[in-house]
Formats: sequence, structure tokens, C-alpha cells
Amino acid sequence: ALALGYALVVWFLTRPFFPVREVTVLTPPGQVTTAQIEFAARSAIKGNFFLLDLETVRGTFEKLPWVRRAEVRRRWPDALELRLEEHQAVAYWSSNDDEAAHLVNRQGEVFVAASNANLPAFTGPQGSAPYLLQRFGVFNEALSALGKRVVGVRLSPREAWQLELDDGLVLVLGRDQEKAPLQDRLARFIRAWPQTMEQVGVQVAVVDLRYQGGFALTPEPPNPEVK
Repeated sequence: ALALGYALVVWFLTRPFFPVREVTVLTPPGQVTTAQIEFAARSAIKGNFFLLDLETVRGTFEKLPWVRRAEVRRRWPDALELRLEEHQAVAYWSSNDDEAAHLVNRQGEVFVAASNANLPAFTGPQGSAPYLLQRFGVFNEALSALGKRVVGVRLSPREAWQLELDDGLVLVLGRDQEKAPLQDRLARFIRAWPQTMEQVGVQVAVVDLRYQGGFALTPEPPNPEVK
């Protein structure tokens, strides 16, 4: 009797009596398009309301560009509720050994998506994106005293730092040193830079801060005369 009852329940649930007719998106999409959501829904929703594999559906939505996490729930009698957490891009990312372009979100996670937003560019070894994001905030806050903004951060495999600022100036910070900590050398530059600019009287392209007692300047090359 139990086996017969179980078979009847399975037969009843597998009949096309309970189709999923609606997917309700509870979070307004930002970067994800309606067409992408519809395509993912058509690809993942197989079976009726009871037999639908929610983990498979969730995984399909999480494969969409810009989707960080997805949450899917059944809603009686014939609908699914969908919540999407999208990536919030804060920087472009490229690895020292990979030329492919990616993005970094606010959590320091690297993800693949297309964007034309005006974001800083990070370059570093694989797995170092969270560290670069944290140091980017520190560098940006320090250089704001000069009215400058960091638009590029590069960390070499030997852990040497280089910054590009919004006015085109490049700061070569090098590695953190016990006798000359990186933060101390950067702070010295920030204190001395306004007076230095008044004295040198040339446009500077690169500032090398790897010295313990000062820094070196590389001027912009002169523009060729047009005749």
C-alpha cells in the first residue's frame, strides 16, 4: 500500500499539472538585462513547480555577467521569486601574467564583465586584488592632501608598487623597506611636493620614491616643434 501510494504521488507530481508560469524579480536589475534574465529562466526552468531543481536554477542565474549571487524561491501556485545581488565594480583588473581584462568589485573579487565606466586600473599577481583594493584606499586618502587622485595601481611579482595619478604623474614607490617604510616615503613626498614644483619649474613625468633620504624626478620630454 505504501509503495502504491508513493507511486501515485510521484505520478501525480510529474504530470504537467503544475507548470511554472512566472518568474518575479524582487530586486530591480542594474547591469543585468531583462533579456539575460529571460534567457537564463528558459534555459534553467525544467520540470514542474514541485520537481524543479532550485540549485540548478540558482547556478544558471549566477553564471550571468554582473551577477554575484542569486536566490530563488518557490511561490505557490506557479511562480518563482528571484533575488539578484549584482557586482559593484570599483576597478579594472589585469594580472601580471594575464592580459585579459576583468573587473574588481567592492569585496575585492575579480569577475568577468564588460564596462566602459571611468574606473581606476589595478595590475598585480593572481589573488592580490583584495590587497590592491585595500592599499588603493590608503594611497588615495594620502594623496588627496595634494588634490590628486590615484587612477592606476601596479604591484609587481616582487611586491614593488607603482601609482599613476589623474594628472598623468607616475610615482615609483618600490618595495616596502624596514629602514624606509613605503608610507613614510610617500608622506615625505606629499609634504615636499608643493615646494618642489615651485623650485624645479618643469613638468615632471615620474617621481622615484625608492630612496631613503629623498626622491628623484624625471621631467616630461619636450614636445617636438611642428614646422
